[in-house]
Amino acid sequence: MRGKLILAAAMTAAAVLFSSPAEAGLKEKLQETGSAFSSMAREALPAVVFIDVETTVEVPTRSYRHPFEEFFGRGYRGYQQQEPETREYHQRGQGSGFIISKDGYILTNNHVVNDADKITVTLGDGREFDAKLIGTDPKTEVALIKIDDGGELPTVPLGDSDALEVGEWVLAAGNPFGLSQTITAGIVSAKGRDETGIAEYGNFIQTDAAINPGNSGGPLLNIEGEVIGINTAIYTRSGGYMGIGFAIPINQAITIKDQLIKYGKVSRSVLGVYLQEVDEDLAASFGLEQKGGVLINQVVEDSAAEEAGLKGGDIVVEMNGKKVVKLAAFRNRVANTPPNSKIELKIFRDGKYVEISAITKEMESDAVAVTPDDNELMDQLGVTVESMESDVARRMGFEGIEGVIITEVEQGSAAWDAGLQPGQVITSVNRRPVDSIKSFRKALSESHGERVLFLITDGRISRFIVVSLED
Repeated sequence: MRGKLILAAAMTAAAVLFSSPAEAGLKEKLQETGSAFSSMAREALPAVVFIDVETTVEVPTRSYRHPFEEFFGRGYRGYQQQEPETREYHQRGQGSGFIISKDGYILTNNHVVNDADKITVTLGDGREFDAKLIGTDPKTEVALIKIDDGGELPTVPLGDSDALEVGEWVLAAGNPFGLSQTITAGIVSAKGRDETGIAEYGNFIQTDAAINPGNSGGPLLNIEGEVIGINTAIYTRSGGYMGIGFAIPINQAITIKDQLIKYGKVSRSVLGVYLQEVDEDLAASFGLEQKGGVLINQVVEDSAAEEAGLKGGDIVVEMNGKKVVKLAAFRNRVANTPPNSKIELKIFRDGKYVEISAITKEMESDAVAVTPDDNELMDQLGVTVESMESDVARRMGFEGIEGVIITEVEQGSAAWDAGLQPGQVITSVNRRPVDSIKSFRKALSESHGERVLFLITDGRISRFIVVSLED
């Protein structure tokens, strides 16, 4: 009886809710929103695809040992060294993507299709196609695949992620947990997330639209039904949705896509400067009214910055008419600009604002950057390094020195507090010599405890520096 009374009361409340004209108008608005979501789903879902990948991996098996080896040792004349055996295993993975052209180009995530031996795409109407990999860009997590002989395929329109506003409605489409053609709704929680650790050149849209395993590579849609992002990752402690998801801005993805189609690879720009963020103290010291922008510490010789007339002590406050606030975001914007492009910079110099044009140069492929986002330890450390074969190291005159050169130090990080500076060379980590990016990463990954011991040099004097990773 009590349950019936509660149900009856709820029904009465619902009837009262929309009894007045104002409340009836609210109901109408809710119905309009629901109709908009339904329309978006009808138009977009035919172009959202399910991606199934197969990858072959080799796993070493136990190597053969002669039965007399343990007793006689390897000196036993019947002993013969056996090559370790391996077995091949086939792994399968799943993800999502969306068709952007009627001839079959599909955008998705790098981690969905990278290293795949076979890629199978299933359309919303159930048709299956073998897809070929056009190219991937691990540094942004964008990948492009293509299917042929599909006729005139359905597509989803691409929007403008730069015009996106925090608080806007968005829908995430994809195939979570293999459940095809799924739509979830949410809002844009934040923009310009570059500290996520997902990709080296991150500039992610944050959303609370539910994104789960299998959604990777699917589209994030605005209220107009246009793609404004590629669903890529979630923040989770449980392995599932916790209200924080990240998507690659579609404008960034389009730039990557165009390069992959035209050149088969992605080239990035570099200015050739060492930077740091401008806090309130630095702003006051330079006579800048408020904090913001990035301070140029040093200009690399023969770089695009030097040719443009940039100088140490300049503060970059705008790039191409848009404000510069964070160092990482500025670095990403420069890097994602096609090489040999003209960019307009507004700088603060000697108490005045100056407009400077610069022609970017191509980032050298051997200058592999390790950013603070590569793993948790690098995030705590807060440095970016490059190999000694890079153009930066050569121009600094470090011939004959083995190690990795520091190119950026994040303000307020553990490395910053310890006194590490751009231009220094790290030659050992915890007394282990490093001579490449790979050995540097390995030495860091094997670090234990709350302190890391670095041996650094400026080319003349070497000294040890302890970096504390304690919170």
